[in-house]
Amino acid sequence: MVTAVERAPASTLRAVLWDMDGTLLESEDLWDIGVRDLSLHLGGPMSEETRLATIGASSADALATVFAALGLEQTPAALGDAKRWLYTRMGEFFTAGLPWRPGALDALRTVRAAGFGTALVTNTDRELAECALDTLGREYFDHSVCGDEVPAGKPDPAPYLRAAELLGVAPEHCLAVEDSPTGTAAAVAAGCPVLVIPSITDVPAGPGRIFRTTLEGLTVDDLHALHAGTVV
Repeated sequence: MVTAVERAPASTLRAVLWDMDGTLLESEDLWDIGVRDLSLHLGGPMSEETRLATIGASSADALATVFAALGLEQTPAALGDAKRWLYTRMGEFFTAGLPWRPGALDALRTVRAAGFGTALVTNTDRELAECALDTLGREYFDHSVCGDEVPAGKPDPAPYLRAAELLGVAPEHCLAVEDSPTGTAAAVAAGCPVLVIPSITDVPAGPGRIFRTTLEGLTVDDLHALHAGTVV
């Protein structure tokens, strides 16, 4: 007799790659305050179009977007000063404590208990990511990849490719969890199926991505189904 387990194909999911801001932590609202304050500091208010273009971007891309919107010369010195101002501001928020996204902590625990490889993959630079890891818990991640540790940040696939390399797992055997168009594009380009949990901006539908409204109630069976492209 052939059982249901014997009939089912073996799962190829080996690792889960987690985005941070807006996916695990409710920090996009804090970035919203930070980048808008930066724009005012540099000379003028930020438009909604400019703000949307910065969501999920690397610090270099976000700063370039802000400077372009304000018509400012993008010299290395000016960009460096702006980044230091922004990261000082954001550091105040991060050290004050970061709220979780719904279901995120339980999802991290579920993935860790199931024995999957795990990595945090963020466009945020290491200095702020280390503050966030105090909230997230370093025990939930085998590795972390930050925006200042790869040749190019999301939407480039480099952060996800590096995370898969560190875990020793092919990208197609990883499930990326993202909330933004930028991060989703990066994961898809790296060859990872993506679970999209939108936060403050919509993510377009497309190949390689499955949508879910929340991480609440996520199970191991769900993870396997999502990786296989099945809506749960």
